[in-house]
Order: sequence, then C-alpha cells, then structure tokens
Amino acid sequence: MDWLASLFLAAVLTRAALRLWLATRQIEAVRARRSKVPRLFADEISVADHETAADYTIARMQITRVGALAGAAVAIGLTFGGGIAAVDAFWRAASLTQPWLGLAVVLSVLGLLKLVEVPFSVWRTFGLEARFGFNRTSPRLFVTDLAKRTSIGAAIAAPIALGAIVLLERGGAWWWIPAWIGWLTVMLALAWAWPRVFAPLFNRFTRIPDTALEKRLESLLERCGFSSDGVFVMDGSRRSSHGNAYFTGFGRNKRIVFLDTLLEKLEPPEIEAVLAHELGHFRLHHVRRRLLLSALLSLVGLAVLAWLARQPGFYAALGVPVPSPHAALLLFVVAAPAFTFFATPLVSWWSRRHELEADDFAVQHTGAGPLARALVKLYRDNAANLTPDRLYSAFYDTHPPALVRVARLRAIPVPGQGDGAPR
Repeated sequence: MDWLASLFLAAVLTRAALRLWLATRQIEAVRARRSKVPRLFADEISVADHETAADYTIARMQITRVGALAGAAVAIGLTFGGGIAAVDAFWRAASLTQPWLGLAVVLSVLGLLKLVEVPFSVWRTFGLEARFGFNRTSPRLFVTDLAKRTSIGAAIAAPIALGAIVLLERGGAWWWIPAWIGWLTVMLALAWAWPRVFAPLFNRFTRIPDTALEKRLESLLERCGFSSDGVFVMDGSRRSSHGNAYFTGFGRNKRIVFLDTLLEKLEPPEIEAVLAHELGHFRLHHVRRRLLLSALLSLVGLAVLAWLARQPGFYAALGVPVPSPHAALLLFVVAAPAFTFFATPLVSWWSRRHELEADDFAVQHTGAGPLARALVKLYRDNAANLTPDRLYSAFYDTHPPALVRVARLRAIPVPGQGDGAPR
C-alpha cells in the first residue's frame, strides 16, 4: 500500500503548511490593524486595549506555528520514523501476551504524546498567559492539574483500549459495531458524570451568592422551559482571569456554569443574556445535533479502521513491520487527524451558524442590548482579536467575528424607539 504512505505523508505536510500559512496570514492581518480600533468598538475599547489584544493574538499564532511543525514531526516520527514500532518491540521483549501487550504499547505511545504537549502547555501558561496578565496558575497547581488529568485520562483510556484490542482480535469482521456501541456508552456516561464526579476534582462549584441574581436567572430558566441541576459559579480565577460560561452534562445532570471572573465583569442583565445564549444551544437542539454527528462520524471511523486493520500493507506502509490490533489502533489515531483536519472549515461554519442562532434566541428572551454589551466586555477583558484575517477566521473560528456579531445585535431595533434605532 505505497499509495497510503504517499497519501498520509502528503496530508501531514499539507496540513502543516496550511497551518503555517494561515497563522502567518493572521499575524499579518492583526499587525496591520494593531492601532486601529474598529469604529463599532471605539467607545468601549481603547487603543491600548486593542493593541494588547493584537499582541496577544500574534503571540498565540507564534505558538501555533511551532505546534504545526512539531505536530508534523511527531506524526512522521511515530510512523515512518519507527516510533510505534520501537515501543512495540520494547514491550514484546518483555514477553507480554495479548491483550496486555497491546495495552502496554497503547498507553506508552499515548504517554509519549502527552509528554510532547507538556512544554507547549508550560509555554502557554507561564509564558504567554503570564506575559499578558491572565495567568493565575501556580507551578504547584499546574503540576497537580497535570497529574490529575493524566491519571483520569489513563483510567479512561485503559479500559477503552483493552476492549478495542480484544474486539479487534476476537470479535470477527463486524467487531466495530459492538465497539461503536461501547464507545457511545462510555462517552455518554462520561458526559453525564463529568459535572458531579470529575469537574469537582479541579474546581469548586457553588450556588450563585447573589440571591436577586439567582432568582432572575431561575425565572429565565422557567420561561425557556429548561430544567437542570442548577446554575453554578466555578472558581476559574484560581487559574486564569479569563471570563466565560458553559453548559455541561445532560439529563438530570445538566448544569450551567459561570466562571467567577465573568460574574465580576458583567451586570445582571448582561449575565442573564449570556445565560439565554447558552440556553439557546440547548433549546435549539445544537447539543443533540453535535452528539448525533459525533456518533455518526465515530461509526464511520471505526468502519474505516476495521477495513484498514485487515490490509496487511497498512502496517508496513506506515512504519510498523509487525501487524497487530494495537498497532492498527495507534496508526489510526496518529493518521486520522491528518485527514480530518481538512473538514475544519465545514465544522467551523456549522458552529458559527449555531452561535448566531443562539444569539437570536437570547434576543427573544433578554433583548439585544444586554448581549451586545456583554460580548464587548468579554472581547475587551479577554483580549479577543477584533480584526482577524478572513481566511483564517473562516477556517478556524467557531464563533462569528466580533464585528459581525455585535453589528448584527446593534442593528436590531429597540422596542418603542422605532425601526432602525440601534440597541
């Protein structure tokens, strides 16, 4: 399967080149408008804040460029460079048998991939974020978080890998159907358990201390027909000054979470508007659609893996001389991102569409003005880029550009002021 080797190499190199090119375009576009605050934001965002946001974006893009090269090097090193084959040979020398041999190889390679990520995480946290005044993570907390994430990841990955190896080896030609069912079960279980079991290992979650605000938000939940485990405040300020809000869990374990840093920056009507936006994703079935798409894509992915695993040339083409179930899994994990990367613009477009629909939902329940004001504050305080390169934004951005989003909200008439009055 020499064609597969050539196709994979072409995909890896094209992905790296495209990431470098788009990051460079973004740097040039942001740098060119560094001192020019868009007129729409001139009254709320100063030139100094805009310049800080530009510098922050440029610094992030520089990390992205290094990451693009490192990602290509790791993918090629694990395959053509013999990385997976070397780990496999090491554990074979220990006389392990399946499925324990496969599990040892899989966890070792995943551990190596985690090690590659650590320097970038350190760079972002103690270099980039600290330089721009966002980091509040201590070295001790960083190490503790890393240990927890690694332990949880290993505890989750081990039984998944073990089950996949056993099914690949003994499950017959249609092993990927029960594997898919098992995968969905695990993912849904994790999503259900995350708010109560895993998230509290990293952060404290408390009820909103402001009684009036809590009642206001509960009233919004009732109007939107939304039942959940509650609205919680997370101590995000322990790690960063960035503000955000998110929706987590499903079923009776649904939670809406505000970072304490966000509550410090927004007024009650603005907080209500942010909540209405998050509720929009639920009421408009965005979460369900994404879950269904993810389930479908995972089924297709497992079917492709099942076909590749039966091709003797698959292993040798990607640098592994000895075929095995665990080698098939690892080669697929390493190779798949090189191809799925090219679907990024479509996924980003779909996400931006959902964000606008959620904005419209929020406008119906809280008005356009509070949401627009909340977004401007978040853009300013999070040093968000207001002037992205169009191609970069179209390829990557999961949210509409700031100018598009805020202009759209401010064009909505204010009730009682006549058509066309900006909100």
